Amino acid sequence: MLFGTFFNQIDAKGRVRIPGKLKSALGKDAMITRGTSGCLFLWSQKNFQDLVDKADAVPLSDLLAANPVRVLFSSAQELEEDNQGRTMVPQALRQLAKLDKDIVFLGVGKRAEIWSREAYDKAFGTVDFDKEITKLKEYGV
Repeated sequence: MLFGTFFNQIDAKGRVRIPGKLKSALGKDAMITRGTSGCLFLWSQKNFQDLVDKADAVPLSDLLAANPVRVLFSSAQELEEDNQGRTMVPQALRQLAKLDKDIVFLGVGKRAEIWSREAYDKAFGTVDFDKEITKLKEYGV
């Protein structure tokens, strides 16, 4: 289970240290993909495989679902760690999420997210949590 908010920095070469609590939950062979709302998703190998299995059940004839499946999986890469414990975020994904220097890691249940600090502040800086949490009612949460 992934949870928490962690403020961090990414260097000019795209290297970052994943917070320890998230890193241990993601495991050794974690995956990174394009996310939604301008963030990136980090998945443990098991949770990513579960996602692949569910996506494989989408019929090829479902043209509305085909593009999101293509985008998600074509952006997926295994995370690579250097000998100093830093993880390289691929350049294309860094550009997509506009990761420059200040970033934020979020633990979101079965995945983690990486946000630029600017996008994080814009998305969550003025959130009315009491209003937002009512949206989960339809899902039984």
